[in-house]
Amino acid sequence: MRIEPFRMERMQSTYENYVDYNLSESGVHPMRASELLELGGGDVERFLGSELGYSQSNGSEELRDRIAAFYDGAKRANILVTNGGSEANYTTLWSLLERGDRVAFMLPNYLQAWGLSRAFAGRADAFRLVPRREGGTMRWALDVDGLRRAVTKRTRAIVVTNPNNPTGGILTDAEMEEVVRAARRSGAFIVADEIYRGAEVSGRTTQSFWGRHDRVLITSGLSKAFGLPGLRIGWVAGPPATVARIWSYRDYTTIAPAMLSDHLGRIAMDPKRREAIFSRTRAVIRRNLPVIEGWLQSHADVFSYIPPLAGAIVFARYALPIGSIALVDRLRTAKSVLVCAGDQLGAGRHLRFGFGSDPDYMMRGLQRIGDMVSEIRPPRPRRAASPVGRPRRRAAAGAR
Repeated sequence: MRIEPFRMERMQSTYENYVDYNLSESGVHPMRASELLELGGGDVERFLGSELGYSQSNGSEELRDRIAAFYDGAKRANILVTNGGSEANYTTLWSLLERGDRVAFMLPNYLQAWGLSRAFAGRADAFRLVPRREGGTMRWALDVDGLRRAVTKRTRAIVVTNPNNPTGGILTDAEMEEVVRAARRSGAFIVADEIYRGAEVSGRTTQSFWGRHDRVLITSGLSKAFGLPGLRIGWVAGPPATVARIWSYRDYTTIAPAMLSDHLGRIAMDPKRREAIFSRTRAVIRRNLPVIEGWLQSHADVFSYIPPLAGAIVFARYALPIGSIALVDRLRTAKSVLVCAGDQLGAGRHLRFGFGSDPDYMMRGLQRIGDMVSEIRPPRPRRAASPVGRPRRRAAAGAR
């Protein structure tokens, strides 16, 4: 099996620590371990006294119980803990797909599952979110006809990300039901990456695909909506037999979550503490979104965007004579600012800006991007000067 390069992830991991301003992140500024321990009652001695052996390989029973509480009616047996949402996606698709299968995949998107689908199955068929005006406002809407074309009798999995990365869009209830109907027609699994669930601008937690179909696998984790990416705690939620099968694949990868991460994950997933963490995340998003919107609107001749409904990300279309990968490279090398290229997310002529950091830090990075825009923007046509000399005499009435 050959796997194609995951270009956006390679770009971020190579350069994110070597630029002055990293605006490529899609989560909010991370919490500190001390903040999380204080939220959990401040039992520092118990934490520091933890033995650093192997933890329960599928996640401690307490952690799985608390994750299950995030999904109506789920039980411990429905949950497998993984090392981050990326391992949840990897092991899920690895366990589902065989050569010759097909995957229907939502674009634009974080393209990990796109590359995995093409490697494990050999074929990924795209369906899209598209800009659509509804009720006087623009939103990212599901192209239902495109979904129906992408899902065939050979489709083994329909992969969605909801809330979406990079658009910040959220599927409506009717759109979610269209995905479920497509899965029922084909017999496919729905693999729903819901890692941004809990990071909504409105404060209303996005409805899960959980419980809508008997072949649903949810992948998620603590990195985005929770602001805890360094814990590397993710999970799969699904039917017990399928989850047990995925666990057997995980025996070949990282074996178990880290002992300290499992401990801190139990704090984060306590229902009351979970909601307190979501409140922190949403407060950061509400504070920073107007800042980046103001900057984008001040460059409205270059950038257009649909306001995100969730996540600390905005996906902006630009009008410049340069491809997105080349533009990102120039911003990094000439201005020491990192953002993400739309071509590496399934939509050219776009940039993904992360706005979950300190507002002053973000604005300094955006100012450098503005400088680059000024350097690249084609010169604006100058208004023709009035002729010098005597004004032309108006022709008399009737003159030819």
